[in-house]
Amino acid sequence: MKWFDYQAPTTLANTLALFDSHPGAYLLAGGTDLLVQLRAGRKQTDLVLDIKHVAELNEISFDVADGLTLGAAVSCAQTYENAAVKTHHPSLAEVASIIGGIQIQGRASIGGNLCNAAPSADAIPLLIALSAKCRVASSKGERQIAVEDFCIAPGKNAMLPGEILVSLHLPAPKKGSGASYLRFTPRNEMDIAVAGVGASIVLEGGVFKHARIALASVAPRPLFVPVAGDSLIGKPVNVESIEAAAELAKGAATPITDMRGTVEYRRHLCAVLTKRALEAAVKQAQEAK
Repeated sequence: MKWFDYQAPTTLANTLALFDSHPGAYLLAGGTDLLVQLRAGRKQTDLVLDIKHVAELNEISFDVADGLTLGAAVSCAQTYENAAVKTHHPSLAEVASIIGGIQIQGRASIGGNLCNAAPSADAIPLLIALSAKCRVASSKGERQIAVEDFCIAPGKNAMLPGEILVSLHLPAPKKGSGASYLRFTPRNEMDIAVAGVGASIVLEGGVFKHARIALASVAPRPLFVPVAGDSLIGKPVNVESIEAAAELAKGAATPITDMRGTVEYRRHLCAVLTKRALEAAVKQAQEAK
């Protein structure tokens, strides 16, 4: 592994200044991907900035007006152990608990999972389904990016040079809401999903008032499928409505054949997992009444 300098700034302003003056620097939120890539020579840099000591990037808070704020450096373990996350966004706590093994979860972050922009990332479809927004900052200012617009290609995100992900913001769940992420993997733990589906819904009076569906591992980036979610709005909560949405999700998938599965198998999984994720979200919404 090539040598590099290491710095651990303690303020966001200092982090942005260092990042601005070292365009080739890499940010270390957990390091579970970055250090492996540096060691293998797939990435090289002269400077690594450890952002685990920046307060804004470690914030985890919830209120009914602003919803959940999850700093980009908050670990998966901190996420699923947090009482507010477990209460208001139990599906996020669950997805944080399936990313890697327990040792990885103590370091890896949801923010890092997003910034890696892997098509197979487990957290991203659920973040899309939950209407999450990214707070992105640089020395020139801040902006927001919807999570569905954040990943633009395998391993590539929408941030510009000098920008960093500060935090994720999820709106407070509405009455009658539920969400779920389901994946299929050859093994139960520490494997890449053959396909995955994140779904969120809001029920009112026995019909779907709102729905969002996103897919993993079946396109060059995590795939938001608004046509599938929109098809449910105003429809009764029944098998027919859910199966129709599942078929639309299946039709939107553009998978490839690789060692984990064929195109046909992945499309089949999209329908199966969408149906099950919607059923789980409906159950959560109904039980919360």
